[in-house]
This record gives sequence, structure tokens and C-alpha cells, in this order.
Amino acid sequence: MKIEEAIAGRRSVREYTARPVDTKTIGGLIDAAIHAPNAVNQQPWIFTVVRDRSVLDRISDDAKRHMLATMPPSRHSDYFRSLLTDPKFHIFYHAPALVLISAVEDGPWIVEDCALAAENLMLAAHGAGLGSCWIGFAQAFLNTPQGRKALDLAPACVPVAPIVVGYPKNDAPAVARRKPVIKWIG
Repeated sequence: MKIEEAIAGRRSVREYTARPVDTKTIGGLIDAAIHAPNAVNQQPWIFTVVRDRSVLDRISDDAKRHMLATMPPSRHSDYFRSLLTDPKFHIFYHAPALVLISAVEDGPWIVEDCALAAENLMLAAHGAGLGSCWIGFAQAFLNTPQGRKALDLAPACVPVAPIVVGYPKNDAPAVARRKPVIKWIG
């Protein structure tokens, strides 16, 4: 697959089969992630892989409660609240694996570094026939004492990018992209 095809074809997948993703495949995705550009070549990341369904279910429930309790008002509040109060809604979409990309310690560019690693991981997942989705609903909870304990994260560790990975139930449709605003200087 050409890089242009991977970039244009990658989707945020929200429906997965129960088929597990094997250790070797997840290792390949993480290998792609660590080749991401990063500030001063610090390679500040650590990867936590969760495939235990009971852990994913518990974190989903806890993260939903946390979001409902702490969500600031926004134009999406009503929609988010309807999702988060639905007992059938699983924030990880029942994907068989979660790969949490965290920084090993705080620093000035850790979010950018981990986000670049996440994009590499998601493109590699697409290239391997897998789906992926960055789970924003999990981010704040995973940085609470309860969330950190659930994944046995070291005290200095900073959770950045919770990415679910699995085999898609069906093809996710393309989403229309707006024409970019480009400002040329020179």
C-alpha cells in the first residue's frame, strides 16, 4: 500500500469483531509507532497494551462516569451525555485491544511526540487490515489516580493517546473533508 493510500484510506473505526489481535501484529504496530519523529530524539513513550476484556469493560464504565462528572459545557454536551448515559455504549467499541501511548515523564513536547507515534500506529494498523480509533473519552480518566491504577502506570508516566485496535466489522465510510485554508507567504 502506498503511503497516500494509507493516509486517504485510514478511518476511525467504531465497530469491531471479537477476533483478537495477536501479539506479533501488535508488536509490529508498536514498531511503526516508535519510528515517529520526536523532539530531540527523546523517544519519550511507553506502550501499555490491554487485551483483557474485563479490564476494558471496567475502564469503559469508570471513564463514562468520570466524563459525566467533569465534562465542561460545549456545543456537543447533549450528544456526549446521551452516549455516556447509555448503558450499551462502550467507549472502546468492544475492540479487542487498547494500546495506550504514554510519555515516560512530563516534558515540553510529549503530547506531540506521542501523537505522532499514534498516527504511525494507526496508519500501520490500516495497512495491516485493522481498524483503529483514538478514544478521547478515555484520556482524562486514565490520568486520574483510579485510571492510572487500573493500568498500573508509573507515577511519572503521562497518558496521552488511548488507541483501540481490532478487526473492523465493516468498512467505515469516508468522511468529506473541507477544502484547506492555505495562507501563502512568499
